[in-house]
Amino acid sequence: MAIRNRVTALTGTEYPIIQAPMGWIARAQLAAAVSNAGGMGIIETSSGELDNIKAEVVKMRDLTDKPFGMNVALSYVRGSNIIDFVIEQGIRFVTTSSGSPAVCTKDFQDAGISVFHVVPTLEMALKALDAGVDGLIVEGGEGGGFKNPSPVSTMVLLPLIRSQCNVPIIAAGGISDGASMAAAFAMGAEGVQMGTRMLACAESPVHQNWKDAIVDSKETDTVFLNQQGRPALRALRTQLTAGLEPQGKINVMEHMANLQDLYFGGDMEAAIPLGGQVTGRIDEILTAKQIVDQTMSGFNHAVAKLASDYT
Repeated sequence: MAIRNRVTALTGTEYPIIQAPMGWIARAQLAAAVSNAGGMGIIETSSGELDNIKAEVVKMRDLTDKPFGMNVALSYVRGSNIIDFVIEQGIRFVTTSSGSPAVCTKDFQDAGISVFHVVPTLEMALKALDAGVDGLIVEGGEGGGFKNPSPVSTMVLLPLIRSQCNVPIIAAGGISDGASMAAAFAMGAEGVQMGTRMLACAESPVHQNWKDAIVDSKETDTVFLNQQGRPALRALRTQLTAGLEPQGKINVMEHMANLQDLYFGGDMEAAIPLGGQVTGRIDEILTAKQIVDQTMSGFNHAVAKLASDYT
């Protein structure tokens, strides 16, 4: 059964399951699979490859007739016309990150596009609300990718921000299945965003070596890098990242220079393989449809069991 709440009303999707906007990964192949499964596929811009991204949006029209969205990674697209391009696509949903949403929120809303901003702290959430965003993506520090240097777990951050705001919230960080989705809803979310879980799905374009590394990882097999600098990031533990962890401050971009060899060549030591602590809960490669379907059935089961056992 489809879920009807503020998130699905704004996205136009059957289910409030959002695919994270992972750079170079959140392209048409993955995003269309998520949208076709009833969730919200997202096209990224953080790679900065704007010509390729525009081509990926064209591909989306051939691969799905379901709603999809885009992420605008503000610090990576300065000086580009990406905001105008997004508006021209006729989509309904945009997420913003890596900067102040004040620079584009009104333009998007005037075009009928809902704006959800990614926030890692209460302070940043309140600033986003002041900028007029329609909703928030509350991202806990256990998630993979670029992070605030002072990480706060989803279990602490989500109910804290919910207590201070009334806009719809999408929870991110540690979400991989129906049980974690139900937990997020219990703490005030109306949707969830999945990154690492979708990174390791069948339609993800990354090399099989990376997917296998996620499946083989334990919950302790991530490292938190560059905590004394910006941006901090959470990644899988490899020889490279284990050596970087004690340094406290690193040049992140220096260690991402060969990311194509990692992402698509399968060399796990070529660059920093991003990933969240939820790798310890991912034990098989599934299709995007299987992930969405199993998440929804698990969510419904968890909610029904709680209602049966405790009411």
